[in-house]
Amino acid sequence: MNCRLVRPRSMVASAVLLATPAVLLSATMAACTLSFEDGPREEPASSPTPQFTLGADKTHNKFSSAIAPVLRVPSGAVVELQTHEATGGQLGPDSTLADMEKVNRDLVHALTGPIYVETAAPGDTLAVTFHELEVGEWAWTSHSPDFGFLGDAFAEPWLRTFRIAKGATSVTFAPGIEIPLAPFAGVIGVAPATAEMLSTIPPRANGGNMDNKYMGAGTTVYLPVFVEGALLSIGDTHAAQGDGEVCGTGLEAPMRVVLQVEVQKGRSIPEPQYETDAYYATTGFGTTLEEATRKATLYMIDHLVEERGVPRADAYALASLAGDLKISELVDVPHVLVSMHMPKSIFR
Repeated sequence: MNCRLVRPRSMVASAVLLATPAVLLSATMAACTLSFEDGPREEPASSPTPQFTLGADKTHNKFSSAIAPVLRVPSGAVVELQTHEATGGQLGPDSTLADMEKVNRDLVHALTGPIYVETAAPGDTLAVTFHELEVGEWAWTSHSPDFGFLGDAFAEPWLRTFRIAKGATSVTFAPGIEIPLAPFAGVIGVAPATAEMLSTIPPRANGGNMDNKYMGAGTTVYLPVFVEGALLSIGDTHAAQGDGEVCGTGLEAPMRVVLQVEVQKGRSIPEPQYETDAYYATTGFGTTLEEATRKATLYMIDHLVEERGVPRADAYALASLAGDLKISELVDVPHVLVSMHMPKSIFR
């Protein structure tokens, strides 16, 4: 797979949890976006110039309508922001397993934001287009006995750190094993319609910790708006991750992100959706894979009916013939996340 930086296609542009971890490792990596099997991505000339900036010092780690925004921008604004890795700066490139065991879990998922987007109101949809994701100078990954899909099968904590060389497009996991870099934000979400301070660990209708590796540069993510201004937050950035994030962590890394926000009036969606030039995708969260899969499939059928004019019975069959289901997230209890991709190439 090739790894490279791209910006979103012209069409969409307009529109960790931390385990109680473990043993770290070291290597190199940098900014890029992966060309997924869903279709190639075109290399753009450049990204738009950011109009607003937001540092990694402006963070929080809950989802709530009661968290005050730290930046206010108009619809259509291009924002450059910095993120922490999942521990919120508690770890560094030379951290050890002993350091990991001292991490305060109450501080994980330091999210940059919230960003108030003017004119966004409940019932609207917020389109967030990722233009650039540039990995910082280091990263880590881990697993532990009390977290992860197979936490009960691995008795010892494990942790590795990676040093990052500027311009790198892959990381050496071990001799003879090279992982392409494909950065994305593990957490992207808006505030829910509650003043309760909700954990960032599970994905919900507001987005949040979806850990969906396809939400990288060149992708527009659509989020339902529940409160005035939407209150967008970004964090838990990953330099690479497989579908499912089975051990509980991706390649956790600080990052520079350039994105564009746009309020879509008159459009309402139940849960996050996303698209590239190559495909349109729906997501569904649930307490079981069956529930999440059912929702993602039904949302795709709704999309085909409403946006493509496909008769509902035909849309169900089309979801079976051309839709690709992906287990996006397995470990963020109590919810899992399933996505369905529909290739645009089938439509003439």
